[in-house]
Amino acid sequence: MSANAQNLMEISDQLIAALGAGNVLLDDADREFYAMDVYNFRELPMAVAQPGSLEELQAVARIASAAGVALVPRGGGASYTDGYLPTTGRSILIDTGRMNRVLEVNAQDMYVTVEPGITWADLTAKLAEQGLRTAFWGPFSGLKATVGGSMSQNAVSLGSGNYGCSAETALSFDIVLPNGELLRTGSAAIDTASPFFRWYGPDLTGLFTGDAGALGIKARITLRLIPAPTHSATASFGFDDYYSMSAGMSAAARTGVVADGFGLDPKLQQGQLGSTSTKDAMQAVWAVLKTSTNPLDGLTRVIRMAAAGKRFLSGFDYSAHYVVEGTTRAEVNAKLAQVRAAMTGHGTEIANTIPTVLRAMPFIPLYPILGPRGQRWVPMHGILPFSKLRDFHDRLAQVYAQYADRMQQHKVEKAAMFTTISTNAFLYEPVFYWEDDRTAFHKRYLPQEYLDMLPEYPANPEGRALVQEMKAAIQDVFSAVGATHMQVGKAYPYLRGRQAEAERLLRDIKGAVDPQGLMNPGALGL
Repeated sequence: MSANAQNLMEISDQLIAALGAGNVLLDDADREFYAMDVYNFRELPMAVAQPGSLEELQAVARIASAAGVALVPRGGGASYTDGYLPTTGRSILIDTGRMNRVLEVNAQDMYVTVEPGITWADLTAKLAEQGLRTAFWGPFSGLKATVGGSMSQNAVSLGSGNYGCSAETALSFDIVLPNGELLRTGSAAIDTASPFFRWYGPDLTGLFTGDAGALGIKARITLRLIPAPTHSATASFGFDDYYSMSAGMSAAARTGVVADGFGLDPKLQQGQLGSTSTKDAMQAVWAVLKTSTNPLDGLTRVIRMAAAGKRFLSGFDYSAHYVVEGTTRAEVNAKLAQVRAAMTGHGTEIANTIPTVLRAMPFIPLYPILGPRGQRWVPMHGILPFSKLRDFHDRLAQVYAQYADRMQQHKVEKAAMFTTISTNAFLYEPVFYWEDDRTAFHKRYLPQEYLDMLPEYPANPEGRALVQEMKAAIQDVFSAVGATHMQVGKAYPYLRGRQAEAERLLRDIKGAVDPQGLMNPGALGL
């Protein structure tokens, strides 16, 4: 037996002793699936460990540290930036799915403490029982996306108009360091305090938000609570072109009243229209009725949806969709009036079918990780100030024009989605679809009955390579206009153009908490 095989056996035996045989995955198929994301695969880890508690997580870290093996944490798995993809075969991938409990709901002090593997959908349902909610309450992928993943990668969607990205809702973390020791942040770092407040001197909680797991593993997460809003209202607007849409969305964001807002380009609008089935429509109607404030309100919304049918986007190339929320009908009506006033001169109000359905069913199945015709899919994004939106879009159009012939040749299509974050930022998300074969990730992540409805394609390495080339070209444009990114993982060039002192400090912090360089090597470009 080789030395490597002997070492692997010893580590596996230690993991099994700490977690139990059923919670250490050594099969090739399991290791391949867990080490693959929506878009990519790098290296096969030695094992996939599935700890079920803080103590078990610490045990895994100690085993890895003693053996000089890398630790790579994984959340819900719906990433596309190599965040949890091992860069070396000498890795233990940590699946946090068993650490999925709500540890404390403190309705008096208005915080909730959870384990990292809980999904946003499960947390939201649990809090709703007490009339509570977190401020930011998850991405649309919250049926699978975990709180730990969102804190490590940063995320936006539900609540981001009012409360910003996921990191802004965090109060405190319990971090397992690579040597197995526990670090607490926020007020929880004081031996007489609870995790009720984030700021006391330098913000250590913020240090571990968006770190892509490069600095430690989040074992417990405390989030700020708000009373669950009792009323909401929705509106949609159509636009003739991108420029009027982006101007209108910027104006609406600056009002500060938007809870959720997003825009669609012509390609995604076609997908939205084409993918609606009778079953989907009936589920949407039922969800709207269940979540309306009274039967008359629900019936009115459903009648409007039925009247709009599939014509609710006709006549406009771009659209934007909004939710406002509050404690009274008068409050949400007043906020909706502000959104409508902001849109004056930019767009035309259209049927509000899309945001009405999404508010009723905020967490959607992850079917969109394949295209509407079964194609491969990958997005990318950049966060821009409103003043840079025209410049970026014009530069992006030049990139697409440069690649137009090759895109047609290799069956690559483009689309885009947009959202605003609080009152000061705009997220521009280019999306690619291309015909290609399915990966092991798609086959295991999506229900077979859904896959059976879609066509399959032969391998298309040329299309795959073209998408990668175009992503790099678009990243150059993002960098040129000063865009930032969430979900940095190992894909976005976090250190490109970074001020020397800022990079030095980051590397010093990494060295202090992870002197062996074992935590998710390659994350953040470290």
